[in-house]
Amino acid sequence: MRNYKVVQWSTGNVGMNAVKSVVERDNMELVGLYVYSDNKAGKDAGDVIGLDKNIGVKATKDIDEILSLDADVVIHTPLASLVYGENKDSDIDNICRLLASGKNVITTVGYMYPKVYGPELNGRLEEACKSGNSTFHSTGLNPGFFGDVLPLTMSSLSKSIERIHIREISNFDIYPSPEVMFDIMGFGKTDEEFNKDAERFKFWISGLFKELIQMIADGLEVELDEITEELTLSYAENDLEPAAGTVKAGTIAGQLWQWAGVIEGEKRIIHESVWRMFNTVSPDWPKGNHSITIDGEPAMYVEYEPHKWLDDGLLATAMHAVNAIPYIVNASSGIKTFLDLPLMVGKGIFKTR
Repeated sequence: MRNYKVVQWSTGNVGMNAVKSVVERDNMELVGLYVYSDNKAGKDAGDVIGLDKNIGVKATKDIDEILSLDADVVIHTPLASLVYGENKDSDIDNICRLLASGKNVITTVGYMYPKVYGPELNGRLEEACKSGNSTFHSTGLNPGFFGDVLPLTMSSLSKSIERIHIREISNFDIYPSPEVMFDIMGFGKTDEEFNKDAERFKFWISGLFKELIQMIADGLEVELDEITEELTLSYAENDLEPAAGTVKAGTIAGQLWQWAGVIEGEKRIIHESVWRMFNTVSPDWPKGNHSITIDGEPAMYVEYEPHKWLDDGLLATAMHAVNAIPYIVNASSGIKTFLDLPLMVGKGIFKTR
């Protein structure tokens, strides 16, 4: 059995789950840990992630230390720099440095289908992979599984397809983070504040779902005329008190996003995200469960009840990255999307006793 040498980049909610899993697996060895906090730098990785034992790997804030390590792969899971921090390009800069140093990279920050961002960014990733003889892969939950990998998998049952409609419905009334809900996603803001403060978030989220639409289209070998984007905002009729804090009357309490791949003037591949800060917002908007509808022969429909079909999305996101390690390390160099890889499964994780 091959032993994969792994570097974990960041120890947020996704990163902590990833590094704990790597430490537990017989075929993986943690050889490096990159952190952003002075309080974590210099500590043993076991201490950083809350284990009762030392692992023998010191956390570091020095990128050069990470670049010099003998490692097969870096699991890159920071908060996306396109949204967070002063330098929106720091993720792509760091990813390219890691790739050029000879390390394969699996990230959860985006760039799942990087051709969407144009030839310059795509070419930069390819050049870094070529320089380091390394492989790049991006993964996630949605995008990265629900809205793209599942519809593509379902398409294998189809004789013909006329339309694919993916719908994600999320109520954030129990989500406790004011930083994410208010500062990043723009809930609780006026229109003026949203247009000013949420520019980076809108660019990032639109990029993610345009990648999803394009990957489905390319996977099914259908050419799109364009990918459209629509956003409808809804406002609180009175003060609301979700877990993240007060949403004042008249401020944004709902967002209805739609991205659509257009073919011959019609929307044929559609992803709809219905987000409510509180469950009473915009009762006329779609309600119910996440769903995938394929109109064609045969017609198909599946739905997933939020918080029941998956009870820990952060853990699942981390595991989608960790379980990809054998596939990415053993792949040829270059950008590898889900269209370039075989069915990836959780090898060696079944509990037999």
